[in-house]
Order: sequence, then C-alpha cells, then structure tokens
Amino acid sequence: MNQTKIISRILHYICIVLSAGYLITFAYSVFCLATGFAVIPYKDGRYLHINYPFTENPFLNIENNYPYIIFSFLLVLVSYGIFFWLSAIVFKVFFQSKLFTKENILQLKRFYMYNIFIPLPVVITASFFVEVESIIWGLVFIHFMLGIFCLFLANIFKQGLHLQNEQDLFI
Repeated sequence: MNQTKIISRILHYICIVLSAGYLITFAYSVFCLATGFAVIPYKDGRYLHINYPFTENPFLNIENNYPYIIFSFLLVLVSYGIFFWLSAIVFKVFFQSKLFTKENILQLKRFYMYNIFIPLPVVITASFFVEVESIIWGLVFIHFMLGIFCLFLANIFKQGLHLQNEQDLFI
C-alpha cells in the first residue's frame, strides 16, 4: 500500500500543476482576447498570436474566428483544467489514511460523473460550429471508459465503507 500512496501523491501533484497550467492559460487567454492585450494578428488576420506577457514572443497561435476560439480553444482549456483538477482529487483519495469514507466516494463520483456526462455533449455541441477530428471522438470514448472504471471504483469503495461500518473496522 505504501507504493500506491507514493505514486498517488506524485500523480496528485502532477495533476495539480497541469490543472493550474490549463486554467491559468484559459484565464490569460480570455483576458488577452477580451482586452486585446498581447494579441497580434498574422497571416492577413486569419490567425492570432497570443504573446507571453510583456514580450513579443508568441505563446499561443489560434485561428481568428469565434467558433474556433470558443469551441476548439477556450472550451478545451477549461475542460482539461477541470479534468486534471478532478484527477488530482481522485489521486489524493488513494494516499489518505482512511480510504473508505463518504468524502472519498463523493470525490470518485464527481470524477466519474464529469467523465461520463461532460465530454460527449461538449463535443456534440462543438461539432455544430467547428470540424471535430476523428481523434476527438476517440478521446470522448477514453473519457467515457475512464468514467466507467471510476464508477466501479466508487462502488467498491461504497461496499468497503459498508463493510467497514458494519464491522467497525479501519481499513
């Protein structure tokens, strides 16, 4: 179990960093696009460079049309920011001193609900406005399977909590 705690702690911190990276990039991009700060059009205005703050070096290159910006850029950043945040919380579950708790089951539930019910509607909605590449449908399937796997884990945790309470054990 010690190995699991070490690995889950490492993955917890990696996911926090990834989540922060996505969410900070999202916030910075929204700020830049809303204010025009550090945004440079190029190739006859078809594309935009979002520069690193206070530099002329491009940080992000995006198409200059609203459907792309909303559905293929900003929505992806915020969705994966949330995904990695929820992943970090799930990994945190596995290095707690007491595994089978209502709070841990709730964290697993949030993760599986997000992965089962968010990616498909988001991609279907986006497909009305932008071209969705075939690999994206594969990612939706992977998220769905990840959600189902976590649903199984949550049910195992529920059973563990029930047994723990029934026997007044500490597992």
